[in-house]
Amino acid sequence: MCGIIGIIGKAPVTPLLVDALKRLEYRGYDSSGVATLVNGHIERRRAEGKLVNLEARLAQAPLPGIIGIGHTRWATHGKPSERNAHPIATDRVAIVHNGIIENFQELKDELTAEGRRFDSDTDTEVVAQLLTSYLERQMSPEEAIAKAMDRLRGAFALVALFGGRHDLLIGARRGSSLAVGYGDGEMYIGTDALALAPFTSRVSYLEDDDWAVLKADGCAVYQGTKPVERPIKKSGLSGALMGKGNHQHFMLKEIHEQPAVIGDTLHSYLDPATRSVRMPAMPVDWSKVSRVTMTACGTAFYACMVAKYWFEKLARLPVEIEVASEFRYREPPLPEGGVCIAVSQSGETVDTLEALRYAKNQKQTLLSVVNVPESAIARLSNAVLLTRAGPEIGVASTKAFTTQLVVLLAAAISAGLARGTLSRADEERLALAMIELPARINETLNMEEDYRRIAENTLAGARDVLYLGRGASYPVALEGALKLKELSYIHAEGYAGGEMKHGPIALIDDAVPVVVVAPTDAIFDKIASNFEQVRARGGKLVLLSDKAGVARLGAKAETSIALPDIDPVVAPILYTVAVQLLAYYTALAKGTDIDQPRNLAKSVTVE
Repeated sequence: MCGIIGIIGKAPVTPLLVDALKRLEYRGYDSSGVATLVNGHIERRRAEGKLVNLEARLAQAPLPGIIGIGHTRWATHGKPSERNAHPIATDRVAIVHNGIIENFQELKDELTAEGRRFDSDTDTEVVAQLLTSYLERQMSPEEAIAKAMDRLRGAFALVALFGGRHDLLIGARRGSSLAVGYGDGEMYIGTDALALAPFTSRVSYLEDDDWAVLKADGCAVYQGTKPVERPIKKSGLSGALMGKGNHQHFMLKEIHEQPAVIGDTLHSYLDPATRSVRMPAMPVDWSKVSRVTMTACGTAFYACMVAKYWFEKLARLPVEIEVASEFRYREPPLPEGGVCIAVSQSGETVDTLEALRYAKNQKQTLLSVVNVPESAIARLSNAVLLTRAGPEIGVASTKAFTTQLVVLLAAAISAGLARGTLSRADEERLALAMIELPARINETLNMEEDYRRIAENTLAGARDVLYLGRGASYPVALEGALKLKELSYIHAEGYAGGEMKHGPIALIDDAVPVVVVAPTDAIFDKIASNFEQVRARGGKLVLLSDKAGVARLGAKAETSIALPDIDPVVAPILYTVAVQLLAYYTALAKGTDIDQPRNLAKSVTVE
């Protein structure tokens, strides 16, 4: 979600702030702004919309200053507008904020009663006004932040710039990520290490309820009034701004990176020479686990759905999957000796993080599948299973999702071996199928003109699209529908094929394309029956299958694509690439904003 950057520099910082904000565009935003100190006074430039609008403002009215803060906002309280864009400021303090202040109305009423006037519709402004109130009572900035931390409720990351203090930034976090970067006589603070990568590779990560005092010569971190130490680590992220290469969009580039990043991930979890799974040391004896609980949000939740099929089929291990935003509020009983697996690309998804905390309180062993090893979810977990996707800039997840599936399949195979439900021969067969994945995905990518044709001729003009799948293809149908609605803004729904006759069949007519995800697996005959039911009602069928499936059903579809033959167990990973490409080319045909779809954010750090 919102991106934060703060710099104490030796030279004008505005160009650096804007460059850092460009690295944070992937998180999603609807306005942006920067603030610096000019002769001790807070000066701001803000703009609604894309960063180019802010750059235009800065070209008209340059902003000097060697200390400053910047922000890309994803609206929660108050519509997207310059008035509500961050930094939010008084004459004493400027604030950038990610998250939600849950008790903002209570604080606003209190501050209004003091005679304070609010100039925005944001919850953030209560922080600026609260700090100003404390500063006017002769508190120091440090005292004001410490006191404010006791008053604020919610999940947030904050960075404050103070009038008259050219040597001071203060950051604070609770629930949302915040990282501190160390330079040579310069200091940095930002949402994540990616924002800081051009400036420094020396980074520390704040913990919940930390507040950090940055000066040019270093950083002091506190909880309450007590000093605490946070280790400085070396970040491996590149300082170069990630480019699109020869691709039109980051999303297309990241779709094409999947063979490589899946190969990198496989290298961490498989030995190709022996065709065996090699998991890192984990505090789990799968043979003694009674139940696995998996929790995630959005696309990552669909990864859990696929993994449920794998764990239950390969390891005969019961799995419950939970939407993270509902999980902790249901307060479900979790079995003693259970395992909770959290899946998140960023490792900062607040709903998933809170669900994991609930599981920890229920004495579960915590595993996480994340793409960021220093993330909050990773740090909370007993063990981390890293994907090797690299930075993912497109808001709609592609390579992060498929590498999550690879990791979860490796874990399911490992569990099956430990529980005696898989033999050594099974392991070799499944390992070989996984090793072949990058090559099969490359073949799928070479069929892009087929996806473009279907997108332009069948999907782009539709108002509604249905996706059908059975077994482990059902979550792929859900993911395909999600990708289409995210990118093209076409209403789309995914259904288990057998459920179509229990309601959705009423929607079928010749104006509704139906995408059928149908590898020739053990239940192909069942999805073929659902296919025929749609056809009998005049549905416009798009078939995704392999050569055998297309030979059987292709002539009855409006259009079809024959994907490479592959072991049914790993088919969901391959077929995911197909539905990604359908969504991409449909959005391209419609001219929507593919990398930054409206209203969406990459790292969702509010409830």
